[in-house]
Amino acid sequence: MDWQFATALNERSSQVMVLEAEPGQARRAQLQAWLDEAQQQQITTWLLSSDREEDGPWAGLNDLFAGMLPTLEARAPELLNKHDYELAVVLPAIQRTLKVRNPSLTELSPDTERTRNYAADRAFRIVHGLIDLFASWCELTTSTPCVLACDHFDRAGALTKLFFGELMRRRGERLKLTLILSISPGQRAQVARHIAAEHVTHAIRLNLEPDPPVVIDQETVMARIKELIEQSRIDGFEREIVTPRLIKYWQMSEQPERALNSLLYAFTIYTTRGFYEDALIYGQECLHILEQHQPDELSLRLDVYMKIFNCYAGLNQGLEGLQIAETALALTDDPDYVFAWCYVMAMLYGRYLPQRDLARAEAYLDRGLQELAKTNLPAHTKFFQTAFNRNGLALVRHFQKRPQEAIELCQTSFDKLNEELEPDEHLLHRSVLLYNIAQVYANTGPYDEALKYFTATMALDPNYSEYYNERGSVYLKMGRLEDAVNDYMQAIDLSPPYMEVWTNLGQCYSLMERFEDAVDAYSRALDLDPNQTLPLIGRAQAFEALGQAEAALADYTTALDLNPQQAPALANRAVLHYEAGRLPEALADLNQALALAPEMAELYQNRSVALIELSRIDEAIQDLQAYLRLQPDAEDRLDVEQKITDLQAGALVA
Repeated sequence: MDWQFATALNERSSQVMVLEAEPGQARRAQLQAWLDEAQQQQITTWLLSSDREEDGPWAGLNDLFAGMLPTLEARAPELLNKHDYELAVVLPAIQRTLKVRNPSLTELSPDTERTRNYAADRAFRIVHGLIDLFASWCELTTSTPCVLACDHFDRAGALTKLFFGELMRRRGERLKLTLILSISPGQRAQVARHIAAEHVTHAIRLNLEPDPPVVIDQETVMARIKELIEQSRIDGFEREIVTPRLIKYWQMSEQPERALNSLLYAFTIYTTRGFYEDALIYGQECLHILEQHQPDELSLRLDVYMKIFNCYAGLNQGLEGLQIAETALALTDDPDYVFAWCYVMAMLYGRYLPQRDLARAEAYLDRGLQELAKTNLPAHTKFFQTAFNRNGLALVRHFQKRPQEAIELCQTSFDKLNEELEPDEHLLHRSVLLYNIAQVYANTGPYDEALKYFTATMALDPNYSEYYNERGSVYLKMGRLEDAVNDYMQAIDLSPPYMEVWTNLGQCYSLMERFEDAVDAYSRALDLDPNQTLPLIGRAQAFEALGQAEAALADYTTALDLNPQQAPALANRAVLHYEAGRLPEALADLNQALALAPEMAELYQNRSVALIELSRIDEAIQDLQAYLRLQPDAEDRLDVEQKITDLQAGALVA
């Protein structure tokens, strides 16, 4: 073989190598051989298998982080506490000894009361928290380069693939990390989708012998199933761990339809946690079994459809969600089911579809109430479902810019729930009603009311990070900057990292003129998501305030590359070009800014300065006159008029 791993390893400090070969022992042996070569150079190595069918969505990462636990327990227990939520998700059994500090009501509520679905980006936070933990572990234990080999990358869960891609982007260079990904022939698209092309340095195609087909007799399969079932009965943590393998063995048996219970269990927990892309795989398999083997199980089919819809909604795939909802409604006219699907249709037309149809959303909500009245559900259940439906109408009213009606709907439902329910019943939905009121006041004012309702919401659900982030932004609008910082820091402490809260913290620090802190906060936001213009522009402005013109210029340029339609950013960059003596570049930016925002008076005044420097006096005069037309009450009007007079006199003399 001409390609030499050791040579390639030393070519760059950070890189991704892709091995395309038939899966099996020969491929794994090749990966191990390369890792042995790396170990001879005193390089830290890992060999992982990321086959989702064996170990679920976090396959590979569970072994990676399990291997770190002894060192973390001995040398950095504070990291275990800081990342307890992420570790509990990837390593469920760790919860026997490590308690998650800050569970929210969404996690604590019983299944029948869990009325909130996480946004998909909440799962992305887990990925970023794991990356932070991995980087901390590496810095704690070794200063040498690292090589991490991931077998079966093409079979990995969506979040595991995201982990490796984001790990290379965020920490590849710092950790001097080489990532080796093995895939089956023809699966390079799986790499391209998740790993940035600039990281991939080598693509190796080897003709390795695949493992011969393995035929496991049914007696062995059933014995393994029995073992896994017994293991799953130890506790809920163990059940979650063995479920992927239990599914696999049932599918190998002569009764593959018996995988349904395990599939439903996996589908439910992954949907609840917001792992929507992975959850859909299990949901589609559930649906296939039900359609093939239990076509009359209407209730179960509709339950699966509902969870599939929740996945599509979480992934912002409204059209796919609409198809599911229409399919479900076509299956039944039973009011016991129809009222809930009317609510789904209302949310589709009111929220999830590319174009909202609020009138249609309201019509579905009204129909849902009519269907609910026809059901034989207990009065207690009807009462709650009515409140849930009216919360949907409040959302419609909010989008219709009828805020007071939205507030009244939520407040009325909240008051009735307090009157009719036991004190500990449906706390999650009660908190959501208060939160919705807080959101309306945060958008419309008065801000004191927004603070009151956010605080009441947090009294019911004190560990939900988003509440602190959003209340912090109300404090920011009110100029209560220290209070805003405190809330943003609490939001950061309660969650794996997310871009929005660090951006907001940066905005707050900028207003406090703590520009170095602002740069750090914006940089953290951009580390998590480099394609956001708000933290880029915020950091550029902070760099300007610190006198770091070139750094500011670089951030403005990156922001404008992402979105050229930003007149203020163009104007700010023009100032930097002007101060550096780059007059043509300054003028070009101002021209573009004015094309985008011809009513921004100060742009004309700024451009006149550049035009004067370029001896284009007539054009400068026209810009100053345009400034005065747009700003007839400008405080500097007399100065500008005098400047026009002086320029005209100078032009006549010339």
